[in-house]
Amino acid sequence: MEKRIDINEIAPQAYKAMFALENYLATTQLSKTHKELLKIRASQINKCAFCIDMHTKDAIKYGETLQRIFLLNAWQETDLFTEEEKVILAITEEITLIHNHGLSDETYKKATQLFDENYIAQLIMAVVTINAWNRIAISTNMQVAK
Repeated sequence: MEKRIDINEIAPQAYKAMFALENYLATTQLSKTHKELLKIRASQINKCAFCIDMHTKDAIKYGETLQRIFLLNAWQETDLFTEEEKVILAITEEITLIHNHGLSDETYKKATQLFDENYIAQLIMAVVTINAWNRIAISTNMQVAK
């Protein structure tokens, strides 16, 4: 792949704004498992190798199992994920694939049965943030470290 611009170098204020979102997410109630699962899943959908690599490593560091990571793209076909995680993954997919129909009423209703409004807001912001990072990484050809 051809080397492209480094936005952090060219437009550091833009990166600073993105890191402000990350700093906010670090202060939320979201568990590390929930954050890494949604980051990996969104990155899989967006085909962002850089972010998949980063977040699978982070998930393992936080105690996630390899089996669950390997099966994440088929989460609906396994009982390895909790009901809460399944709702989070549905939210992630529906927001990431917003052009299909966006966050459905059905998924949102399930979320309100499991989480309070604050947690739902934090989940939405986490999905929005990883989607922005995916777009930056893909657009600038960020490479996975060998």
